[in-house]
Amino acid sequence: MRHPLIFTLCLTGAVSLSACDQIRGKNEVDRAISAVNAVDQNNLSDIMLTVADPNEAVIYFTRSVKENPDRVDLRRGLATSLVRANRATEAVPVWRKVVEHPEALNDDRVDLADALIRTGKWDEADKVLDGVPPTFETFKRYRLEAMVADSNKEWKKADSFYEIAVGLTTRPAGVLNNWGYSKLTRGDFSEAERLFSDAIRNDEKLFTAKNNLVLARGAQRNYALPVIPMSQTERAQLLHTMGLSAVKQGDVTTGKGLLREAIDTHPQHFEAAVRSLRALES
Repeated sequence: MRHPLIFTLCLTGAVSLSACDQIRGKNEVDRAISAVNAVDQNNLSDIMLTVADPNEAVIYFTRSVKENPDRVDLRRGLATSLVRANRATEAVPVWRKVVEHPEALNDDRVDLADALIRTGKWDEADKVLDGVPPTFETFKRYRLEAMVADSNKEWKKADSFYEIAVGLTTRPAGVLNNWGYSKLTRGDFSEAERLFSDAIRNDEKLFTAKNNLVLARGAQRNYALPVIPMSQTERAQLLHTMGLSAVKQGDVTTGKGLLREAIDTHPQHFEAAVRSLRALES
C-alpha cells in the first residue's frame, strides 16, 4: 500500500516542479520580450527623431507619452519633434515639463531656450541660459548665447560667444553667417564681408551667406560680384540683390544695369527682377 502513495507523492512533486519550471520559463520569456520591445522602441524613437517626417514623429511621441507619462525620454522626443515640425509654440510647454523632471539634463535647458527664442521670448531664453552651469560648454549653448547677446545689443559678449561657438563645431558655416549678419546690422561691413566669405568657404551651398556677402559689398558701394561658387540661377539672384543694394545707396543707374543683367542671366523668366526694373523705369 505504501508504493502507490510514494508514487503519487513523486508524481505530485514532478508536476509541481514542472509547473515551477513553466512559470520560471514564462517570466524569463516575458523579460526577454520586454527587453526586445525596449530596444525596438529605442530604435524606433531614433528613427522618428532623424529620418521620419516630423509630423509623423509628433503623432508617435504624443501616443507614446500618453502610454508612458513618466518616461522623460519620450517627452523629450515629443518636444524635439515639435521643433522639427516648426511647431515651437507647442514645444515650449513640453520642454518646460522635461526641464522639471528629476532626470532633466543641461541639454534640455538649452533646448528649452532654443524653443523660446524661436517663439520670440528672448528675455525668458536669457534667464534659462543663465541657469545652465558655465562649465557646460556646447556649440548649441554658445550659439544661443551669442544670439541672445545680439538681441540685447551686447556686442562684445556676442562676439565672444560666436568665437567660442565656431571653435566647438566642425561645421561652422551657419554660425559664421549669423556672426556676419550681426556685424552687418552694426554697420561693420568689411568684417561682415570677411565672415560671410568664411561661411561660404565652409559650405559652398549656403546661399544665404552668398546673398549676405553681396549685401555687405553693396553697402560699401562695391558692385562687383565676389568670386565664389555659384550656379547661373544663383548668379542672377545675386545680381538682383546687388542691383537693389545699388538703388538703396542712390546709385540708380548702376542698379538698373545690374537688374537688366540679372534678367538676362537667369535661365528662366525672372519675375522679381522684371518688377523691380519696371518700378524704377516708371
